[in-house]
Amino acid sequence: MIDTALPRPYQNYVYAYPHKTAYRPLPDRPALARVWAGESRSALSLYLHIPFCEVRCGFCNLFTRVGAPADLTGRYLDALARQATAVRAALGEAESPRFANAAFGGGTPTFLDAGELTRLCDIAEQIMGADLRAIPLSVEASPSTCTADRLAVLAERGATRLSLGVQSFVDEEARAAVRPQRRADVEAALGRIRDAGIPVLNIDLIYGIDGQTAASWRHSLDAALAWRPEEIYLYPLYVRPLTGLARHADLDVAEQDWDRERLARYAQGRDHLLAQGYQQVSMRMFRRGDAPPQGPDDYACQTDGMIGLGCGARSYTSRLHYSFDYAVELREVRGIIDSYVATTDFGSAVHGRVIDGDEAARRHLLQSLLQTEGLPVADYRRRFGADPWDHFGEQLHALAGRGWLAETGAELLRLSPAGLAYSDAIGPGFFSPDVRAAMAAYELR
Repeated sequence: MIDTALPRPYQNYVYAYPHKTAYRPLPDRPALARVWAGESRSALSLYLHIPFCEVRCGFCNLFTRVGAPADLTGRYLDALARQATAVRAALGEAESPRFANAAFGGGTPTFLDAGELTRLCDIAEQIMGADLRAIPLSVEASPSTCTADRLAVLAERGATRLSLGVQSFVDEEARAAVRPQRRADVEAALGRIRDAGIPVLNIDLIYGIDGQTAASWRHSLDAALAWRPEEIYLYPLYVRPLTGLARHADLDVAEQDWDRERLARYAQGRDHLLAQGYQQVSMRMFRRGDAPPQGPDDYACQTDGMIGLGCGARSYTSRLHYSFDYAVELREVRGIIDSYVATTDFGSAVHGRVIDGDEAARRHLLQSLLQTEGLPVADYRRRFGADPWDHFGEQLHALAGRGWLAETGAELLRLSPAGLAYSDAIGPGFFSPDVRAAMAAYELR
């Protein structure tokens, strides 16, 4: 039974803070040279966004479109090169940027063919100056696009991690999630990935799919484990506005029953992976105990900056988060992509949110506390001049009262196993009133 006195466990996945629905057009459209003035360039992350997929999954609310007519992918890469050139010029020559890690995300980066993937790597290396063979490089992929020639390009150019969106090894569940695929094709793709020799394989699985049972969830977990992936992500199913599943959702379905089911499948998956020698890194992420290190587990933006290239990418400085416009509805997404492809001047930040000291503290706490290692209190105090209990005492005392903090001492704040299970409820509790208001006022499109 779920304690109805507790908040609902699945509210908001805090993979970045503030969420893009809190971004707004920047009235002064600051020049990138001014945005990056005074910012450290010693340990940047580089993210290249490819907004194309072969199919849009029913649960997906990412910024992506299905297919790419005519020469759209080539024209998109042209625009990506123009943007990279403008960003690199804005960073200046006084301190050359040094990249600590890189990622290609989407959408589905492997929607690009082998030649286009080569060009994508060239943009990262030759224009931005990232040495992809010397830093961790993570690439997202789908089973149908993991062809041998694409994987060969990624392996040769230095990819150290490939994340495969499988979601379920049960064909009926995949169809229920509006992700049409056959298990045989998934297994064949996994074989090609292993043959390519990319050091870290991550498999994404989803729990809470309509019709999923404890037995079928165990079946998917064991099918994934058979490949000995270095990482496994377990995602709860969310039904988001304007996504495929949202259009068909039965509004009369008891949300509490669904919460109970997802919590049960989460605990089942967590316990099974821990028993198989995996270590829990966050609510979603599990790493095999003997997996090779990959640098930062997930870019958390607590201290270092990120440069995002592409129409769905974010960039972070210590004072500003910025991107292009955001949408989910297919027609709106296509319009934003078309506008990006036609853009010739990428020298300004056009859409984003200013980050003050309070928001920076919230971001740092969230991105640390939601990891199993927790938040070192001394590190927080050094950065923000106060103890986190001074800034967020009410929220932290509430967590402690529910048994969601395992460590509450002067050295470390760390979630308990029960707290980790409620990560998607804990995160929103630390959103600022201004961010909450901006997200609430965002017009879905």
